[in-house]
Amino acid sequence: MSKFDRLLSKIDYPKDLKALSEEQLPELCEELRNFIIESVSNNPGHLGANLGVVELTVALHYVFNTPYDKIVWDVGHQAYCHKILTGRKDKFDTNRKYKGISGYPKMSESEYDSFGVGHSSTSISAALGMAISAKYKGMHDRNHIAIIGDGSMTGGIAFEAMNHAGDSNANILVILNDNGIAIDPNTGALKDYLLDITTSEKYNKLKDNVWNLLESLSKYEPNTIKIVQNIQNIVKGTLLKQSNYFESLKFRYFGPVDGHDVQRLVKLLDDMKKINGPKLLHLITVKGKGFEKAEQDQTKFHAPGYFNKDTGDIIEKKETSNIPPKYQDVFGNTLLELTKLDNRVVGITPAMGTSCSMHIVANEFKDRIFDVGIAEQHAVTFSAGLAADGLIPVCNIYSSFAQRAYDQILHDVALQSLPVIFCLDRSGLVGEDGATHHGSFDLAFMRSIPNLIISAPMNEHELRNLMYSAVNYREGPFSIRYPRGQGVLVDWHNEAEQIVLGKGRVINEGNDIVFLTIGHVGNFVVQAIKELNQCSIFPAHYDMRFLKPIDSDLLHSAFEKYNVIVTVEDGTIVGGLGTEVTEFMVSNLYNKPIIKLGIPDQFIEHGKPEELYKECGYDKDSIVKLVLNYKKNQQEQRHHYAK
Repeated sequence: MSKFDRLLSKIDYPKDLKALSEEQLPELCEELRNFIIESVSNNPGHLGANLGVVELTVALHYVFNTPYDKIVWDVGHQAYCHKILTGRKDKFDTNRKYKGISGYPKMSESEYDSFGVGHSSTSISAALGMAISAKYKGMHDRNHIAIIGDGSMTGGIAFEAMNHAGDSNANILVILNDNGIAIDPNTGALKDYLLDITTSEKYNKLKDNVWNLLESLSKYEPNTIKIVQNIQNIVKGTLLKQSNYFESLKFRYFGPVDGHDVQRLVKLLDDMKKINGPKLLHLITVKGKGFEKAEQDQTKFHAPGYFNKDTGDIIEKKETSNIPPKYQDVFGNTLLELTKLDNRVVGITPAMGTSCSMHIVANEFKDRIFDVGIAEQHAVTFSAGLAADGLIPVCNIYSSFAQRAYDQILHDVALQSLPVIFCLDRSGLVGEDGATHHGSFDLAFMRSIPNLIISAPMNEHELRNLMYSAVNYREGPFSIRYPRGQGVLVDWHNEAEQIVLGKGRVINEGNDIVFLTIGHVGNFVVQAIKELNQCSIFPAHYDMRFLKPIDSDLLHSAFEKYNVIVTVEDGTIVGGLGTEVTEFMVSNLYNKPIIKLGIPDQFIEHGKPEELYKECGYDKDSIVKLVLNYKKNQQEQRHHYAK
C-alpha cells in the first residue's frame, strides 16, 4: 500500500471527503502532501505554493458545499490539492502536459473551477461578481470564497475589489494566505503591515484567549460570535500599532490564524459561514510546508523542475560547455554591464526579480533595482516618472503580464515620448503554463502605439546589441521581446554594439521564396533552410529585427526579388509581422502571395514549446513541409500547363 493510499484512495470528490471524521483530516493532509511531492518530482510544476495550502484546501471542501458554493483561487498555481479532491486525481499525472489537465483552474475543465485564473489579484473581483449575482438572483445561502496570497494583495485590482466589496454588503469571504513570498520574498509597506499583525504578542495572546472563550461558549449562546467579535474589535484597535487596514474597508477581520491546523480551520470556517457580509480571514502559512528543502529555499522550490522526492536534491540537466545560456541570464548580465557603464540605468520588476534574472544586478547594485511587487501598471508609470526625471529605466515584465499595463504604456509613456526600455520576457509560446501565460499578443498590441520602437532579437548577440542601442536611444520608449529559455549561441558574450534603428539583416539570399522573420523563431527558419538546401531548394531569409519602424528597404527587396513571401513570428498572426508586411504590400502596390506563420487567432493551451510550435505550424518540420508542398504544387502546375 502506498503511503498516500489509506484515505486518499477512497476520495475522488468532496462528498467522499465529507465522509471522513474531523480527526482523520490531518492524516489525509499528510497523504495529499506526499501525493503532490511525488507527482511534481516526476512531472515538474509548482510545488511550494501547493504544499502551503493543503490544510486550507481540505478545510474548504470539507466545510463548504462545492461546487454550489464558489471558490476562486488567485493566480491558481496553488490549486493542485483542489484538483485532486475534485475528480482529477486519476489524471493528475497529465498535469501541464500536452492535451492533459491545466496547471491552473479552468472553467471548461471542471464545474469545481468556478473561475479561470493564471494572473494575480483577480480573485476578489471575480468572487464579488458571483456574490452580487447570487444576491440579485435570491441565492442567499450561497457562499463565495476568494483565496489570495499576500503577494497578490499588492495588485491594484485587489484593492479596487475590496473597496467595492466593503461597500456592497455582499456575502464574500476573502482568505488571505500570508506566507511572506510570491516567487521572491514580498516587498513594500503591506508586507510590513501584515508582519506587524502577526508579530504583535499582546494582540495575538489576547486574541487566542478570546477565541478559546468563543469555542467554550458557542454551544450555549447563539449570539456568541457577534459578542466575541465586538470584543476582538476593541482588542485590535487598542493593541495594534496601526488601525486595521481591512476593517477600514468595511471587512470583518479575523486572524491571524495558523493555516496548517486543519481541524481548527474547519471549526473557524464553519462559524464564519454564519456571518453575512464581507469577511477576511488572515492565515499564516509556510510555502513548501512539510518538505524541508522547499521550506528552506522557497524561491527555488516555487517550481523546481525534476527533484529527488526523498532527499529534495534538484536533478540538474547534464551540463556541458556547449549549452547556450538562457535569454533571461543574458539579459541580467547585460543589464549589469550597462549599469556599470551609465549610473542613470536602473531596473524595475513587478515581483519577478529572480525569474527575469534582475537579481544578478541587485546582488551588486541593490539600490539600482526596484521590485515594486505584483503591480504591473504601477511598474510602468513608476518607470515613466524615473524617465521624466532623467534616469534610464529598464522595465522587465513578462509579455502576458504587460497586457495588464497597456494603458500605462500608451498614456503615461508613449504619449509623452518618455525613454522607458521595456524588456518583455517570456514572449511567444512559453510552454506548460499555457494560455494564461503565453506571450502571444505584445507585437500586435504594441504595433498600434505611436512613438514606440518594437524589436525582437534572433539570438543572444542581438539581445545585447538591442539593449545597448536602447540605452542610447533617448527619443522615446523602446521595446525588446525575447522568449523563455535557452538561446542558440554558446559564445554569447559579444562586445555590444549600436544597431541602426529600423534596420534588419539579410541572413541569406536565395530564389523564389523569402522568409521574413522576427525574433528567436528565425532560428527555426535557419534550420529549415539547411534541410531544404539538401533538396536543392534555396529560400532567402531576412531577419527583420524591428517590427516598428520596419525596414522598408528589406521589404522592397523581398517583394522585388521573390515570388512568395512567408512571414514567421512567435506571436499572433492577427496584427503582427504578417499584418505589417501585408499592409506594406498593399500600400506599395505589390501583388505577391503572402503566407503568414505564427500563433493562430485562438488561445493556445499548454504543452512543451516544441509541441505547441508544431501545433501552430511554425516549427522547423512544419516550415520544411510547407516549402516542399509548395514546390510540389508548383511542379504539378507546370506539368499541367505543359500539357
